[in-house]
Amino acid sequence: MSLVRRNVKVGLLAAMAWAATGATLASWAAEKEPYELGVDSQRHDGVPRGELTKHEWKSKVFDGTVRDYWVYVPKQYDEKRPACVMVFQDGVWYQDEKGQFRAPIVMDNLIHKSEIPVTIGVFINPGQFPPANEGDKPKSNRSFEYDTLSDQYARLLLDEMLPEVGKTYRLTDDPNGRAICGISSGGICAWTVAWERPDAFRKVLSHVGSFTNIRGGHVYPALIRKTEPKPIRVFLQDGSGDLDNAHGNWYLSNLQMEAALKFAKYDYKAEFGEGGHNGIHGGAILPDSLRWLWRDYKPRDRE
Repeated sequence: MSLVRRNVKVGLLAAMAWAATGATLASWAAEKEPYELGVDSQRHDGVPRGELTKHEWKSKVFDGTVRDYWVYVPKQYDEKRPACVMVFQDGVWYQDEKGQFRAPIVMDNLIHKSEIPVTIGVFINPGQFPPANEGDKPKSNRSFEYDTLSDQYARLLLDEMLPEVGKTYRLTDDPNGRAICGISSGGICAWTVAWERPDAFRKVLSHVGSFTNIRGGHVYPALIRKTEPKPIRVFLQDGSGDLDNAHGNWYLSNLQMEAALKFAKYDYKAEFGEGGHNGIHGGAILPDSLRWLWRDYKPRDRE
């Protein structure tokens, strides 16, 4: 099979998988799973509310793509001190205050209680290629950006997105002060960024991560076992009802990731439940996940 035909086939399979995933994610509210949002995912009187602004970015790293992104700035942000930063793939889902994650609300509550540091959130959507003709739909670049095992997405963040946000807000360059999070293909993307650039990101949160053979991601457990451990802290979440299709079995793949991380003595935590390929469980434990990721964080003295 030619490389072109193979790439087309991979793209079609990934699109089919994402179509199923998207339908599931869109119907979160209808799911019957034993997980509920807790008090840290609700608004409370007296808790300072951060500001969330929407922007658009035209990338050169993924040339020709356009994407929406949101920037969350907590009320406690002080321009005299660099803030920690947390990047979220599929940002539209994580920033939605009526959705399953409600990350801005969670961050407001945890920052107010000093349970995580003052952190600016950058919620980034996958890129799209604008339609070539009037009436056509834009073409998503999500699978290529998220499922590919390379440093390209890390370069999008480090060469474009964070410098752009950094024009307005002072962000830390301490890799221990940078976290990255995602769901499904966004979850493996979060791991890939830290794996490729542990000098820049050292905290990873993966919800129902696609460590499967969409674009070769199933190799990570073997790579982790045979590579000198990298200074990455990672939180994995998945459920026994996750996807099982031509790309692989999501739950078994996450179990393999956990086993490899344990073997290689990584700083990791895994929360496995009984849910499916959605954000219900991950959203319910998001406050605890962030507390665990940011535990013992101390800013560098030179900052």
